[in-house]
Amino acid sequence: MQDEELVLKKLEPRDADALLELVNSPRVYRYLPTFLFEKKYDDINYVIEHLYDECFQESIILGIFKDNEFCGLAEMYGYREEIHKVSVGYRLLERKWGQGLASNALKLMIRYLEEATDIEIITASTMVENKASARVLQKNGFELVTSGAEEDWGYERPTLTYKWIR
Repeated sequence: MQDEELVLKKLEPRDADALLELVNSPRVYRYLPTFLFEKKYDDINYVIEHLYDECFQESIILGIFKDNEFCGLAEMYGYREEIHKVSVGYRLLERKWGQGLASNALKLMIRYLEEATDIEIITASTMVENKASARVLQKNGFELVTSGAEEDWGYERPTLTYKWIR
């Protein structure tokens, strides 16, 4: 998936240092579930080596690249064939925030899902506190359908989330 600015593609071993920067950023992961694949293993090279065999059954995780530089991850997960539904998510290196990259990466995922698949429903979840991600979803045509839903994101207490649909 690509446009004039971004490319969404599989991660390669050369992306390990940048992925490690992302994974080690507490500010990036403060609004995300604790059980994401890239945080599952301590060895980031192992993560990249096994991302497309072990993880591919449950989700598709692609790197977000601008000018061949790793900027973050885009994910499509929770595929439900019987209702033609999938969920999307994204996470960017902190130094890439505020540049419109999340919105553009989301546009690429939406375009792919609408043009190349039978997906009819695209959903997303955000922590209530994650205002920036809420704006990205709104700009891309998502509507808030549930506010303050409790979910298990791996923290001590249930996480209050917004549920979005497009």
